[in-house]
Amino acid sequence: MNSLTHQNTQHKQAEVMNPTPCHNKEHRCNLLKKGKFPSISNHTASFLFYTASLATLFSFYLIFHPKIFTQTTDIQVYSQEIPSTKLPKDISETCDLFKGKWVPDASDSSYTNYSCGTIPFARNCFMHGRRDSEFLRWRWKPHQCELPRFEAANFLRVVRGKTMAFIGDSVARNQMESLLCLLSTAETPKAKHKDPDDRFPTWEFQKHNFTLMSLWSQFLVFASERVVNGSTTGGFDLHLDKIDTNWSEKLPEIEYAVFSDAHWFFRQNYLYENGKLIGCVYCQTPNVTDLGPGLAIRRAFRTTFKKVNSCKTCRQTFSLLRTYSPSHFENAAWNKGGVCNKTRPAGKEEIDMARADFDYRKIQVDEVEIAREAGEAHGNVFEILDVTEMMVMRPDGHPGVHWGNQWMKGYSDCIHWCLPGPIDTWNQLMLEIIKKWNHNFDVDR
Repeated sequence: MNSLTHQNTQHKQAEVMNPTPCHNKEHRCNLLKKGKFPSISNHTASFLFYTASLATLFSFYLIFHPKIFTQTTDIQVYSQEIPSTKLPKDISETCDLFKGKWVPDASDSSYTNYSCGTIPFARNCFMHGRRDSEFLRWRWKPHQCELPRFEAANFLRVVRGKTMAFIGDSVARNQMESLLCLLSTAETPKAKHKDPDDRFPTWEFQKHNFTLMSLWSQFLVFASERVVNGSTTGGFDLHLDKIDTNWSEKLPEIEYAVFSDAHWFFRQNYLYENGKLIGCVYCQTPNVTDLGPGLAIRRAFRTTFKKVNSCKTCRQTFSLLRTYSPSHFENAAWNKGGVCNKTRPAGKEEIDMARADFDYRKIQVDEVEIAREAGEAHGNVFEILDVTEMMVMRPDGHPGVHWGNQWMKGYSDCIHWCLPGPIDTWNQLMLEIIKKWNHNFDVDR
């Protein structure tokens, strides 16, 4: 399946009813001389009585309404009335952002399929007939805190003068397209590069000198499609110890590298190391051991992170691994009538925690831990954008049949995500992770 592989509530403050200031001193003196204001010296007893009465009333007010004047050092409640810029910038240090639940949220998306002109054809679900919009009325709520809303201006300040690349399959591209729409609410991006096959698009936010790119790589490592009797098979020869130069050659230009991959590994692939066949995935070939997709995923990410840490011409690199984003085909496989027509998130109690999706996530997390330790000597940072559990709960966010593919009419896309959609949360989370490592960034400036 080559094509399927991947919003001002006004915060109205009470007006302070101060008297209109008098800027004319002569006018003010005339008022006093004409007796417009009583002499305090002739009314001392009355003044003291009223003062004491007001103090008493104010004390009772504080007793019975303490919350009005109570300050808290805790994280503020997430709402449209409270600007997220008042939240701690290192929220990811005190809260597990990835453990939580989806809760109802009546606010609108930051952008729409009309306001964002860069939404790709296949991810514009409303344009292709999707009528329900309830899938947009949910937000991610970590158990220990509130996730700030995405603020495009803050993101662009954080990454000013830098280059960020999303490296991996079409779901990696999907996240980049989400970020492109979110950032376009603050600055209109300019297309800087577009190759004939549209595999490596590059966008520039000129006011912030920020470059955003997508680097296509199905496996991160070198791969060639298998051809039998002159016809392509859809399967690949994967050289697990050789890097895909399509993305690695760009590495010296990149400060923020967002890696993600997995879906292409679930094919009939043949695995090589040191030029020798070591096994396969789903091949059912005599004398060839089926090693499963897990081993291939592990080796591919290990080779990828070794490349980052061994790059001699690279700048200090912030590498972020976005964990496996599961598909939601129901009743059958994608090519046998599988669908994803849910309109609401699933609860955690509905999740099968034993499903293989979590095995693939663990493999990726393990490889980040190995790379992190090795990267310390090089000044490289490795972090995890852990979306697997939260996205298992979002079978409602896919295009389904609303993706406009005329060559695969009737088939459902249950791998990619509608724009706007729940995938926008990934970039909310990514901003919090990046802010943690940007010590010179001041969210209030």
